[in-house]
Amino acid sequence: MPVINRIADFFNDMQDWRQHIHSNPEVGFECYKTADFVISKLKEFGIDEIHTKIAKTGVVALIRGGSPGKTIGLRADMDALPLSEVLNHPYKSKVPGVMHACGHDGHTTMLLGAAKYLTETRNFSGNVALIFQPAEEGGGGAEVMCKEGIMDRFSIDQVYGIHNDPSSPLGFFKTNQGPSMAAADEFSIFIEGKGGHAAEPEDTIDPLIIAVQLIQSIQTISSRNLSVLDPAVISITQIHSGATHNIIPNNAFINGTVRTLTKESQKLVVKRLEEICKGQSLVFNGKVKLDYQYGYPPTVNHSEETVFAAKVAAQIVGSENVNANAKPIMASEDFSYMIKERPGSYLHIGQGKGPPVHNPEYDFNDDLSPIGASFLAKLVETAQPIK
Repeated sequence: MPVINRIADFFNDMQDWRQHIHSNPEVGFECYKTADFVISKLKEFGIDEIHTKIAKTGVVALIRGGSPGKTIGLRADMDALPLSEVLNHPYKSKVPGVMHACGHDGHTTMLLGAAKYLTETRNFSGNVALIFQPAEEGGGGAEVMCKEGIMDRFSIDQVYGIHNDPSSPLGFFKTNQGPSMAAADEFSIFIEGKGGHAAEPEDTIDPLIIAVQLIQSIQTISSRNLSVLDPAVISITQIHSGATHNIIPNNAFINGTVRTLTKESQKLVVKRLEEICKGQSLVFNGKVKLDYQYGYPPTVNHSEETVFAAKVAAQIVGSENVNANAKPIMASEDFSYMIKERPGSYLHIGQGKGPPVHNPEYDFNDDLSPIGASFLAKLVETAQPIK
């Protein structure tokens, strides 16, 4: 089955919605205008219930089906990024320094498209919970919505999410059972030495020497402490120290990120970071303090729901355009909190190859909207047929 005809009929509407959202980006939990726009469309469609101010600007709306039954959740993120857009299309961001560089404008549009169709047809049993979430980009909006009780409040039994993929052909689905996206943690290392004249290093405890040794040692964690079958990424992204050429500074600072797919590898990385910091402080007689901040957990797809979602995707785009055994990726996603609370799956959909997400030249491909909306709608109709 290709794109649902009725959804294809309002392609122009979806394009207008998406470009409106694109022109008016908002970051974090401050998605007031976006939420208002979503609410206005849901009311226009005739949605049964609309619940607002969840996680500050989040929205959960319910559509009742043609017969009683369970509730399936569909989630879209709404927030943008603090990035300046460089493309000069007519719907370019009107907000300086903010743009939709990850396609959340498209994700919201695809869920709105599915909502419009499902409200018109109601060819399913039970209920659909439409979850419009703020603050995916670092704020953990999904975690906040879960802590505020949306899964129990709306009796959600299973939940699904999708993300555009600018590295794959248009309409090509990727997913996998088990860990699909990585946990994203941050660490900082504070090094205290003893500064002095650069011509007399013997009278100092050089924090830069300690920093260099730390960085070299940290890079052995992935290559020597972890199996290649349980990968981890440890990237040093900041080193700060000193102010001039002839002074050995007192302090140095290191910052980086850790990406892991399992709790076991995450625990091992933390343990080794602690040991390396302690060891280097002893070797060089300096003080080394590690501050490790846990971020989003890994996104772990449930097996049954992933197999099901892949079969539904094949109905829309053909089995040759679905990879249900894709390799996990080391980026992170706070949808992980939702599928920790309920069974579900997260899928990536190709939008045609182009600039990557989080890039100032990125733009969501409107041709993806009817494909994504059809997939979400068909998920509901297949998971909860009228009895």
